Amino acid sequence: MSVDTLSDVLRAVRLTGAVFFSVDASTPWVAEAPPARELGRHVMPGIEHVIEYHVMKRGTAWGGIIGEEPIQLETGDVIVFPQGDPHVLSSEPGMRAPAGRPAPPRTFTRLPIAIRHEGGGPERAEIVCGFLGCDLRPFNPLLAALPRVIHIPRRGAEDSVFAQLVTLAVAESAGQAAGSESMLARVSELLFVEVVRRYVATLPSEQRGWLAGLRDERIGRVLGVVHHRPAHPWSLDELAHEAGMSRSNLAESFANLVGIPPMQYLAQWRMQLAATLLSTTSLGLAEIADRVGYGSEAALSRAYKRSVGVAPADWRRGKRPVK
Repeated sequence: MSVDTLSDVLRAVRLTGAVFFSVDASTPWVAEAPPARELGRHVMPGIEHVIEYHVMKRGTAWGGIIGEEPIQLETGDVIVFPQGDPHVLSSEPGMRAPAGRPAPPRTFTRLPIAIRHEGGGPERAEIVCGFLGCDLRPFNPLLAALPRVIHIPRRGAEDSVFAQLVTLAVAESAGQAAGSESMLARVSELLFVEVVRRYVATLPSEQRGWLAGLRDERIGRVLGVVHHRPAHPWSLDELAHEAGMSRSNLAESFANLVGIPPMQYLAQWRMQLAATLLSTTSLGLAEIADRVGYGSEAALSRAYKRSVGVAPADWRRGKRPVK
């Protein structure tokens, strides 16, 4: 897999991490999360899309999307909900939280916020619950390629990078040391990258999608050069040469794996880069156009409005940089 291409996407969609809750519960217990779009405006204001994840710090639990088969979680496991589905964690499968749950808090003081569920039973579970924010529009190929649930067991990987990141997240979740909040945010991002790597490693050979394209030697090479040099005036002939394929074979293979033709992918990726620059910098449209491969401000404006639905200036006014 082209890790550099994955890094490019994570930068462009402004992946940002935070940990907000540390749960300590005794059996029987249940915790239910609403759709991320409802919770996101409280925990990560201004973020387009929120990914939720949970690290089993101690004990066991069951977790999954509401209405679907739950997954058993053990100490050191991580479960991620990339699409922001409502989900439930509980001491036994099939449990649901009582109706009329309280609204999420609107302000936060010290993080993470400690939550206790006292069921009176002898078995305890501790969970670190966190959030990852990212841009959804105009183009986030990684998010579109991820499933609704990713479960990464720690078993059998005690000496791995993944286990070390889990250990660090658990240690920092105590929130006592100076800088713990910032550390947790960065660890959250690294943990997510490692989760994606492990998910890619489990994909079957017949899998389709952007991640499968990254893993393919020739299509991954095309994605790599497009991401490395987005402003270059690429043609299908040049991209086919990079892949060592004919034009027709590249067009067919790329669309089959990634889901869209290579030149359409290039155009959408340029729009995402332009959106990132509009949101995070004060660069003029002419400079942004040059950086993303458009010859003029007018050309960028036409392409952006056609692709995104609004003019670049209007997009910029509606966005706030993530600090």
